[in-house]
Amino acid sequence: MLSKRSLVGIRLSFQTLAVLLFMLIGVSAYAADPAVVSSEEAIAAGKTVFNANCKTCHKLDQKLIGPALRGATDRQAVDLVKAFIKNSQAVIASGDSYYTSLFKEYNNTVMISHEFLSDADLNNLLSYIEHGDKVDPAAAAAVAAGGEAGGATGGGIPSEYLSIILGVLVIVLVLILVVLGLIISVLTKYINKQDLPEDDKEFVSQKTDISKIFKSDAFIIVVTALVIALVAKTAIDGIYSVGVQQGYAPAQPIAFSHALHAGDKEIACQYCHTGVEIGKSANIPSANICMNCHTHIQNVGGKEGISPEIAKIYAAVDNNQPIEWVRVHNLPDLAYFNHSQHVAVGGIECQTCHGPIQEMEVVGQHSSLTMGWCIDCHRQTEIATDGNAYYDKLVQLHSDSKDALKVKDIGGLECAKCHY
Repeated sequence: MLSKRSLVGIRLSFQTLAVLLFMLIGVSAYAADPAVVSSEEAIAAGKTVFNANCKTCHKLDQKLIGPALRGATDRQAVDLVKAFIKNSQAVIASGDSYYTSLFKEYNNTVMISHEFLSDADLNNLLSYIEHGDKVDPAAAAAVAAGGEAGGATGGGIPSEYLSIILGVLVIVLVLILVVLGLIISVLTKYINKQDLPEDDKEFVSQKTDISKIFKSDAFIIVVTALVIALVAKTAIDGIYSVGVQQGYAPAQPIAFSHALHAGDKEIACQYCHTGVEIGKSANIPSANICMNCHTHIQNVGGKEGISPEIAKIYAAVDNNQPIEWVRVHNLPDLAYFNHSQHVAVGGIECQTCHGPIQEMEVVGQHSSLTMGWCIDCHRQTEIATDGNAYYDKLVQLHSDSKDALKVKDIGGLECAKCHY
């Protein structure tokens, strides 16, 4: 039998769903920014802008000289992202905490201004960044598992799918609210026709009490579930970051500047790190290698007036003592990595893994170097087969595929390649 209690329950359900609907509409409005569209025309135009202005320093889903760009509009407001692209130093000078910390993370590397880009160019660029050239889901999952984000990879559900999901949820909630509203209306009319005491009539005709919504069991359950989900996500992110030393930049016994030697003086990495093309390890250079150059400098200017840091090199040689450099990049013992295989055979540049080493005063670990990061690289890196007869048979076997021959196609994803 329909009763006052039935009406109370339906009213509370209606009120709770109404609050959830407003919350969901707010999230949906935030997630679906009209400036970042997913049309093929906008993505194609944005790719042209990206290749002309951004490709040298950035990739969409992994770090290069700068951070991975995918998900930029999820991390910051669209207008702020546009302002940063046009004049990054102006945004940093304004005191924005996110971009200031990002600037420091990448060793204060200054991004050139793009004031010449129109608003339409920026909209197309952001469309390409968010929706263009998506990697396959397995690769994106591998990057996420490896801890890339920096913030910088935009893993997870693509923004257009998220907008669709939120839109469907909004429509469903609206329909439910309409049905509940009709039920409440019918119940109210039905109960009012009954011979009720004055107290009951007053209750049936009462107005909505917002405070009851926040005290209702349904609202408390929803909020509790959201808090638990947030805590669980934070815990999982913390677990995935265990053992990841990205950003580690220890103080060295001698303040050696890669920016001076590899940057200004353009000394090749292979000159000091002699094993990089012939062996598993790149080798930490000995003091004798330093003296190959500094002996001539000493002969010209003598020891008078040399800096305290260079004096440490002379002291190490004079006393026949090794310089105790602090290792920066450490892979776990269970993982096998061979420098010569990547540098000499694969033709991989040092900066691919180590970042803009030629700009670093203090060397730090640029990439995460996790298994997910390596696997993603193997999935995306094309094999340089031109002029190498070793790959002729593999190229022939791969000729039916529309995709270029990549590391993953020649066993780059096999467990035994890295884990013996």
